[in-house]
Amino acid sequence: MPQDLPKVSQPTKEHKAIICIWADLTMTHMDTIINCTSMEEIQSFIAESFGLADWHDNYRSAIVLDLFYYTLQFAIDHHFSKEQTSAFFSIVKKTHEVCTETPFDNLEICYNYFKELILCHAVKRPPWSVNIFSPEQVHLVTEYVLTTYFKHYKLYKYAFTPLVKLDLSISYDGVPLTPEPVDVCEETQEFETEAIKESEDVQGECVEVEESAKPATEEENAVERELRQIVTDQLSVEIQKLKLSISDQIQSNDEELQKKLSAIDGKSSQTKVGGRASSKSKKK
Repeated sequence: MPQDLPKVSQPTKEHKAIICIWADLTMTHMDTIINCTSMEEIQSFIAESFGLADWHDNYRSAIVLDLFYYTLQFAIDHHFSKEQTSAFFSIVKKTHEVCTETPFDNLEICYNYFKELILCHAVKRPPWSVNIFSPEQVHLVTEYVLTTYFKHYKLYKYAFTPLVKLDLSISYDGVPLTPEPVDVCEETQEFETEAIKESEDVQGECVEVEESAKPATEEENAVERELRQIVTDQLSVEIQKLKLSISDQIQSNDEELQKKLSAIDGKSSQTKVGGRASSKSKKK
């Protein structure tokens, strides 16, 4: 029986929820966001503050930028205070960091951590938790994160899982090792230079051959003209003979056809006359 493959154990890391007011968005940041008058201004401010300036070219930065922007937009639409907006933003950010820290499936860990972060900001129990969200706001925040982030959890996991490439090398006893691959750029440059040199040499040889072959080509052209004329004359004679033979065959076929038709007409007329005579004799 084949041996069972060992299971890859999921790395476990403890995440303790703490109060995160002003952890990522300070009071100055909140004042700047409130003074922004358009979506583009808020996006540019988030990109500059959190190192997402390459979001036009990096799809991961663009995803994180959208996540942060719509989190702030949700807080603004529901009239959250500065402290509530800063805490809600940090809750979403920390939840995303826990989700993308490992390529393994950690949905349950991520969701439990999110619930603990919510409780840290919904229950008054200093110094471990504070009460800045009301029960209604807790319901709104939880429903928003469930219907947006956790609903697309696998998409976030797929987008932020690094692509692993395997470089496999095999060595055998008594066989020399394979040399290391040459850089593709260097190899192509060497190949291009060699190709250019070869093309230059070939062009030089072609020029020499053309110069030496000029008188020979003139003689060959005269011979070709003469041969072409002979072939043309012979073909015209053969074509004329073919036309005559075809016309003779057509004429002979027409004559035979006329003979057959006349023979058929004679037989039909004889049968008609015989039929009439027999009918007259019967009447008598």
